[in-house]
Amino acid sequence: MAAVLNFLNLLFLLVLAASAVTQLIFLAVGLIYKSCFAEPEAREEHRYAAVIAARNEEGVIAGLVESLLRQHYPREKLDIYVIADNCTDRTAQAAEAAGAFVVRRWNQSQVGKGYALDFFFRRMLLRSDGKKYDGYFIFDADNVVDENFTAEMNKTYDRGGYDAITCYRSSKNFGQNWISAGYSIWFLRQARFLNFPRSLLGLNCAVGGTGFFISHRLIQENGGWPFHLLTEDIEFSADCAVRDFPIGYCDRAVVFDEQPTAFHQSWDQRLRWSKGFYQVDAKYGLSLARESFRGGRHAISCCDMLFNLMPGLLGAALVLLFNGLAWAARLSGPAAASAAVQALTVHFLIVLGIGYWAVMFLCGLVTVLTEWRRIPASAWRKLCYLPLFPFFMLTYLPIAVTALFRKVEWKPIRHTPTADSAGVPR
Repeated sequence: MAAVLNFLNLLFLLVLAASAVTQLIFLAVGLIYKSCFAEPEAREEHRYAAVIAARNEEGVIAGLVESLLRQHYPREKLDIYVIADNCTDRTAQAAEAAGAFVVRRWNQSQVGKGYALDFFFRRMLLRSDGKKYDGYFIFDADNVVDENFTAEMNKTYDRGGYDAITCYRSSKNFGQNWISAGYSIWFLRQARFLNFPRSLLGLNCAVGGTGFFISHRLIQENGGWPFHLLTEDIEFSADCAVRDFPIGYCDRAVVFDEQPTAFHQSWDQRLRWSKGFYQVDAKYGLSLARESFRGGRHAISCCDMLFNLMPGLLGAALVLLFNGLAWAARLSGPAAASAAVQALTVHFLIVLGIGYWAVMFLCGLVTVLTEWRRIPASAWRKLCYLPLFPFFMLTYLPIAVTALFRKVEWKPIRHTPTADSAGVPR
């Protein structure tokens, strides 16, 4: 028993170490290059449409539309569309009053953002009124967009090479409580120490659900938006990696997102994300693994995406479960074997616990200090919630296990205008 336990624990730690190599490389690149190189001025101001899938978002939809209307970009080159998806409130009326075009959708059997986007893009491909777009910006209804967002994304797109571009994702309510701060730190880390280094190294980035660009050409190539898993953004990113459609990153295009503050909302959302990761892993895991051996930057991008999709928390939970069972079984075994199993279990749990807490805290610390001036929250709230970041990430452990066995469906999260939004553009 002791030999088997030792082998499994060592194997798990080796897998963690291997997956951490790319993270350390990205961290080093992100620290060396503190900001993206300034993009050259665009040769052309392209024509875009902002697309917002909204379900019962009358409280926040006007704020997003108004922030898009304040863009430092020619007004005639940016149209705003709101997909009022199965709305039972005044979302459509609020969006129209704010200045958006509204498309109403009623479909109770195909529910979720992916279906709403597919409905919209299929209509775009069939339209014959002569209004054409070079690409589309995808937002969530609770977002607020920096006034230079469109101009900066246009520079990156105009430079060429990308049919999809993701942005710098900040939060409106970092300082509201430990839950919103935990989300915020995670998304800031994704932007600063994952997508930013990937873009510098010429690798594929991953879109984060909101604030990203997709070209009309890629919409045509896909025949709409055929991504309907619970995490359609990760599904899209994995699909682009496998098919070698580069996803770029624009550090100077900023979107402010509203994070959940209630634990039950956070649980439901992250349960959907965890289940969605399993779905994407099942659909694209083998293809990503196969492409990882083809060589070149495409292979590295696929390998990076594969590591991203690895159910590390589930693996940790299973290893902890096995150690717990071994601990219980020691009671009926020989004294020497019981002592060996006990020593191995205690040693492994200590190493894993201390290592996890140290890594998560350092990730949060480096992220907060690096992005200090870009976080719209008071100094004491940044420091107050920082030590709780490892605990926030630890709550993923039961979520990852629950998602494995439970049927999960898409559920909307209600948003309201947050009072804790100092520094967020209005």
